[in-house]
Amino acid sequence: MGLKLVMNLLSILMILSSASAKRELLSDGEFDVTSAKYGGKAGSDISQALTNAWKDACASTSPSKIIIPKGTYPLKEAEFSGPCKAPIEMQLQGTLQAPEDSTQLTKPDTWIGFLYINDFTLSGGGVFDGQGAKAWKANDCQKNPKCSSTINVRFHQVKKSLVKDITSLNSKNFHFNIIGAEQLTFDHVTVTAPGDSLNTDGIHIGRSNGVNITNCVIGTGDDCISIGDGTKQLTIEKVTCGPGHGISVGSLGKYDNEEPVAGIFVKNCTISKTQNGVRVKTWPNGPSAITASDIHFEDIIMDNVQNPIVLDQEYCPYDQCDKSVSSKIKISNVSFKNIRGTSATALGVKVACSKSNPCDQVVMSDIDLKLSGAGELTSQCTNTKPTITNVAKPLACATDQPVDPAKGGAPKQSSD
Repeated sequence: MGLKLVMNLLSILMILSSASAKRELLSDGEFDVTSAKYGGKAGSDISQALTNAWKDACASTSPSKIIIPKGTYPLKEAEFSGPCKAPIEMQLQGTLQAPEDSTQLTKPDTWIGFLYINDFTLSGGGVFDGQGAKAWKANDCQKNPKCSSTINVRFHQVKKSLVKDITSLNSKNFHFNIIGAEQLTFDHVTVTAPGDSLNTDGIHIGRSNGVNITNCVIGTGDDCISIGDGTKQLTIEKVTCGPGHGISVGSLGKYDNEEPVAGIFVKNCTISKTQNGVRVKTWPNGPSAITASDIHFEDIIMDNVQNPIVLDQEYCPYDQCDKSVSSKIKISNVSFKNIRGTSATALGVKVACSKSNPCDQVVMSDIDLKLSGAGELTSQCTNTKPTITNVAKPLACATDQPVDPAKGGAPKQSSD
């Protein structure tokens, strides 16, 4: 009887000790997807393991960290939703690998989504591998309705958060898509895809406020960074772009119910061997009549860039629109300052504003571009009267088309 009592007491103590050990294991808030609890393994799909780890971490009342160790992990798809009860971090040290065929996804437009989360950090030096090569072959969405729309990583309503030391590789469509964000920072993020990978914008931002993109290296097959409607107070700094289509505001004006764009600051960036440099683009004959204002490009180095400086209110790829009806977008307070380097095309500066809504307060100063090949640089300015300071004559709208005198006359040359 005494022995049985002792054995029972020992069993109880072992159970209590085990429970205590588990509490201690989780007391530091780390949730490793390869732990025995979650069972994730390199080389095997970890969709369920990662989903379970997220649920536990998100429910934690103290700060938590999900760890994906080094290794390659197939991941069919994942959606990580908040709100969470405390700050949460996902530390991706390894590589998450998407299915090659986007038809395997429940939501064909998204591989990985982060939704409705505050105080979130995505870090770890790891890679989101979209395996997009198969999709790019059919990615001409203007001609092929079956083109892939699968975004590598989507951020929807993510606020007061940080993405750092992360790589997006070979996305099928956009690499990162940011919608409805507030105070979201991208720091030391890398985007990598070939220059001929169609529709693979590096980072797209729309309807967001207070996004910061800094110290990023982006090379892809479309815009390195594209800025959609409703974007406000966006800062892009110390970004290296190329290959790709440059850094673009827009396109704007194609769809109903678009929202104004305001407070865009692009500075200290290097753009290399891209189809465009810094660009603002709006559709003619579009339904939206919004404003785009307070847009500034400053301290930009161009390295053999086609079309280094572009403000185009006749943006109409594949002749999808009627250019005879001018853009309804009103652009104002736009500056291009201290832009230097080499242009791969003769047209170094193009400012083509809307005839019905001429641009106001366009400033160009300290622009020093050289043509990388034979010939001479030219510039074109229509339906605006830019203020120009310290810009060589060929780039100072000297070759501009006539501006309607009723709209303000010729460009103004500053005396200083």
